[in-house]
Amino acid sequence: MSEQFNKELSLSGKIPTGHFNTAFEFPGSWQKDAANTKSLAFDGVCITLYNIELEKSQVVLRDHVKQAVPSSWDPAALARFVEKYGTHIIVGVKMGGKDLIYAKQQYSSPLQPADVQKNLKDMADKMFANGNGQHGMNSIGRQKFIKESGIPFIDAVQSGSYYQNELQDVKFTCKRKGGSLSRGLSHNEWSQTVQLEPDVISMSFIPISSLLSGLHGSGFLSHAINLYLRYKPPIQELHQFLEFQLPRQWAPVFGDIPLGPDRKQHSASLQFSLMGPKLYVNKTPVNVEKKPVTGLRLYLEGKRSNCLAIHLQHLSSQPKTFQLKDEPNHKVSHLSSDRRYYEKVQWKSFSHVCTAPVEADDDLSVVTGAHFEVSDSGLKKVLFLRLHFSKVIGAMAVKSEWDGSPGLAQKSGIISTLISTRFSNAQKPPPRPDEVNINSAVYPGGPPVPTQTPKLLRYVDTTEMTRGPQDSPGYWVVSGARLIVEKAKISLKVKYSLLTVTLPDDEVPEDY
Repeated sequence: MSEQFNKELSLSGKIPTGHFNTAFEFPGSWQKDAANTKSLAFDGVCITLYNIELEKSQVVLRDHVKQAVPSSWDPAALARFVEKYGTHIIVGVKMGGKDLIYAKQQYSSPLQPADVQKNLKDMADKMFANGNGQHGMNSIGRQKFIKESGIPFIDAVQSGSYYQNELQDVKFTCKRKGGSLSRGLSHNEWSQTVQLEPDVISMSFIPISSLLSGLHGSGFLSHAINLYLRYKPPIQELHQFLEFQLPRQWAPVFGDIPLGPDRKQHSASLQFSLMGPKLYVNKTPVNVEKKPVTGLRLYLEGKRSNCLAIHLQHLSSQPKTFQLKDEPNHKVSHLSSDRRYYEKVQWKSFSHVCTAPVEADDDLSVVTGAHFEVSDSGLKKVLFLRLHFSKVIGAMAVKSEWDGSPGLAQKSGIISTLISTRFSNAQKPPPRPDEVNINSAVYPGGPPVPTQTPKLLRYVDTTEMTRGPQDSPGYWVVSGARLIVEKAKISLKVKYSLLTVTLPDDEVPEDY
């Protein structure tokens, strides 16, 4: 559908424009919007009075615009260019009026797309034509239709929408552009006013990057514009968003993952029931040096997938706007010594997991390393998560949020219940749609997995807990984490924070 809209605007590709997002009321990033939407459709009438269009081959940019194009990947300069000059040039305008019905079906809707189209056609027939084939209903008929449909009235002067209806997670929105926006006008009555009060109903664009071919640095600008259009970060935060759009990778890399547990570490194992299998634990520290961590995952290593390890997703290099200073003796929370956080996985007399949150005591530190530790507590072994922190210089971590595995909900212990209630919304989330994967890597979903499901997956949730450009505003880093036990499974909750660059004499916004 976005590709069809782009063709009408003389644009290529599938990345939706603001025109498309406004029509169907999409507020988020393209990837999330596409994943949450089952189908789209629209019907209606467009009245074109006249069309004004420039000859595209004659359109050129002024010299001062070309000179403003950054010659390298400079997020601050690229953000200033986009904010000042935009992303597209208007080369054509259509004047007239349009009266359209837009249908947006959510992923959770039980209806088939054919049913949505039928409902849309029935609504359009009632709105735009009567029994004699004449378009439109009179004002009384329109008000009656609104009443029968149970549609809340919307002030057309404010929004251009004169009513909405939502049925079985399908939202129908009627919008007008041009003509009189007075309340109560039927389609036929409204169409008579278009000649007197026309408005812009469509435009033709050309990407500003297409006018910069051959110019040094145009490739960086094109990439920045594509990221901006795809993920729609707030324009005032585009600079920081672009700082984090670097390649991401997992540590350790797939080739460095051991095929089996180290014999020296055979004593580091967990057992959750009398006859249950042993879960070995990889205690080797994983350190990404001075690179921001953007995600964590639990992973089962080894030929038999029986060795629990912690992996870190991180940026391939450090953004230039701040620095990370290693702090080996950094102070962290000391809740891990509280036995109330020790939770069983299966049997009470066997191995436990420490579910205490691990986070820094200040807002100037982020995670740059992690490892597991197994200690004795009486006759039981307890698994601990240890994090390594680095101090941020030139920025500070703000607006922290905790995020957990979406596939699990039931808590096994009192402490976990209390903390999870505090850290997350208690409402049961709706079924999650499959994300639209726009990664062109050979293994975009991670390293290959065994053809047979590992037995120890019943004890370990290996969901990747990450945040990237699709998670607005797109520059989250990991600032804490904790192990939890849910449905007799060990899983992760991750604390994310935004890194806001601090300039001399600048103050942190009150919103944070």
